[in-house]
Amino acid sequence: MRLNPLGEVEYRLRLAKGHLRDAREAYTRGDFRSVVESSQLVAENSAKSVVAFYRVPSWSHDPSSELNELLESMPAELRELASRLASIAHELAPEHARAVYGEPVRGLTPWDIYTEKDAVEALRLAEESLEIAIEVVERLKGR
Repeated sequence: MRLNPLGEVEYRLRLAKGHLRDAREAYTRGDFRSVVESSQLVAENSAKSVVAFYRVPSWSHDPSSELNELLESMPAELRELASRLASIAHELAPEHARAVYGEPVRGLTPWDIYTEKDAVEALRLAEESLEIAIEVVERLKGR
């Protein structure tokens, strides 16, 4: 099987958009755990959509190091945006495990952890990450 880099880029963007839809729907239901979980997946796949322009993304929930490694390969005018995207992905990455398993040592389930404030901030970061990814991808395609 041959990898289609642009196909992978588009696939990751579709994943990010789907998870953003899920995060927004979860917010309307007051399901703050699901907002954070879906928001983390938005940031992860947004970052991976940019990585996919250069190489196959890993299975890591924190692709920030992959994206940071590629900054020098990117056009100078996109490096700051890509760096911000990597920062968001890194910030939200720990929430993947917390949103699924909670904090067992403290006896907290995922539903015990998150507040509306957490959900609002995660959703804001998710939206920002997808906006950045779309902009970077479109500018890379136009080169």
